[in-house]
Amino acid sequence: MKTNSLKLRFLAVVFALVAVAAFSLKASAQKIKNVVLVHGAFADGSGYKGVYEALTKQGYHVTVVQNPLTSLEDDVTATKLALDKQDGPVILAGHSWGGAVITQAGNHPKVAALVYIAAFQPDNGETALQWFQTVKPAPENGVLPPDANGIVYYDRAKFHAGFCADLSKEEAEFMYASQGAFYGKCFTTPITDAAWRNKPSYGIVATEDKSIAPEIERKMYQRSNTKITEIKGSHVVYISQPQKVAEVIIKAAREVSK
Repeated sequence: MKTNSLKLRFLAVVFALVAVAAFSLKASAQKIKNVVLVHGAFADGSGYKGVYEALTKQGYHVTVVQNPLTSLEDDVTATKLALDKQDGPVILAGHSWGGAVITQAGNHPKVAALVYIAAFQPDNGETALQWFQTVKPAPENGVLPPDANGIVYYDRAKFHAGFCADLSKEEAEFMYASQGAFYGKCFTTPITDAAWRNKPSYGIVATEDKSIAPEIERKMYQRSNTKITEIKGSHVVYISQPQKVAEVIIKAAREVSK
């Protein structure tokens, strides 16, 4: 009888410990509610307003990084400063040149997953320029050579058709007027530690993109086993289709939280 009683007590203790462990594990599986958004070249963070609104309405805490666009290192530093301030795990999303930035900055311990929005996704030793040159630019593309100061601008005459064709003329004019000065050395600086090699990645292909050819986006994403979503839109699909872009970010947050 004593032996049976001891066995029952032992089993009761084991079950109690298992229950406590299961509860603790469940509690530690924190839902991701933080999103950090990184803009690209020829733009600034204001373009993320629609995505910001769509995400905050769903309860997400959103931070928009203002890249200096002076070098890969400087943009990565700005992004990491934003990541440092987050109170938990983060979905890190980047548009266009911002894809190279999140590829390097995404090794931050708080980053749970990466979202590439019509973005460059280089590997170690690769540059954004290498990928840009793999396909002949569309006739509408207006990326100009660096000027005397090493700054790359977008041809004003081609900006609307080549960069944001699905926005109004007035919106395109505002974007052109508010773009940051993008230093050409950003394009030629190689990635040294590609975060997508170690973290889940999601990629949006903008099917009407005239700045980064959609086939370039597909090749990069397929190479890295990134989960791909195709959205009909221009290079600034995050402005013209903010709800659809937000849905991909939310999908990433939910899947990584499971």
